[in-house]
Amino acid sequence: MLGEPERPALVLVHGFGSASGHWRHNAAQLAGAGWCVYAIDLLGFGESGQPGHHSHRRLDNRLWSRQLQAFLEQVVQGPAVLVGNSLGSLVAVTCAVFFPAWVVAVVAAPLPDPTLVMPQPRRQGPWRRLLQRRSVVGLCRLLPLELLVPLIARTRLLDLGLRSAYSDHQPVDRELRRLVARPALRPHAARALRAMSIGMALRPRTATAPSLLRRMQQPLLVLWGSHDKFVPVQISRRLQAHKPDLELRLLPRLGHCPHDEQPRLFNDLVLDWLAQRPTRNLDSGQPAEQPRR
Repeated sequence: MLGEPERPALVLVHGFGSASGHWRHNAAQLAGAGWCVYAIDLLGFGESGQPGHHSHRRLDNRLWSRQLQAFLEQVVQGPAVLVGNSLGSLVAVTCAVFFPAWVVAVVAAPLPDPTLVMPQPRRQGPWRRLLQRRSVVGLCRLLPLELLVPLIARTRLLDLGLRSAYSDHQPVDRELRRLVARPALRPHAARALRAMSIGMALRPRTATAPSLLRRMQQPLLVLWGSHDKFVPVQISRRLQAHKPDLELRLLPRLGHCPHDEQPRLFNDLVLDWLAQRPTRNLDSGQPAEQPRR
C-alpha cells in the first residue's frame, strides 16, 4: 500500500504472466496525486498460490474477480477504482459486474478477450458441453507444460516474449525479467497454467467480455497502444458495440503494456480521467450503493 489510508482507494491489477511488481513505475505517482494505492497478485501469479484444475472451482476471471472482491472487503475495506492491464482489465470488469457495490470505476489497458472477435456461439446441448469439457481438459493435460514453462523462463524465449509486449524495448530490463521468470520457476507453475487454460476455455458466455460489458454500469476508460502486437488495436473498436458509454483512448506508438512503457503518460491519463469522476463513494470507506438494473 502507498498513500494515506483515508484517501480514495485505487487497486492495480496485473496482466497474464505478470505480478503486482509490474506497476513499479505507477504506484508512487498515483499515490502522490492523492490516492491510496494497492496492488494484488492474482491466484497463479506472483507470490500468490498456484492452484490446479478443479471441476468445482475453475481458475478463470470469475474466480479472480472473487479474489479481488475479497481483497477489497478485507484489505481495502471499501470500494475502489480498479486499474488493470490485459488479463487484469478483464478481471476488473468482471468484478465490477459481479460485485458492483465494491467498484466505482475501471481503467482497462487494454481489454483483451478472444470472444470479442469470435462469432456468437449457439446454445449447446448437455452432451456437446460434456464433449467440449473433456476435449479441452484432455488437450491441456497432454501439453508438456512442466517442460515448456521452465524452458521459456530460463532461455532467450522469455526475452523474445517480453520484447513483443513493448514497442520500446528499454523497459525490458533485469527487474522485469526477474518479475516474470521467478513465478514461472516455482514448483506448481505448470499446474496453475494448465488450470488457467482449462478455466478460461470453458467459461460460460456470461463471463466473456461482450456479456460483461453489456451489463457493466460503472464508468470505463480503455487505453490501447496503437502498436500492440498481442491484441491488435482493431479489436478496441468492437468494445463500444457492447458498452457505448465507455471512453476509448488510443496511445500512439505504445505496445501491450502502456503503463510500464510510458508510465508518466499513462498515469497522467488515468488521473485526468479520474478527476472528472465523482469520488463521494470512495471517500466514505463503505461500499457504494448497488446500481439499479
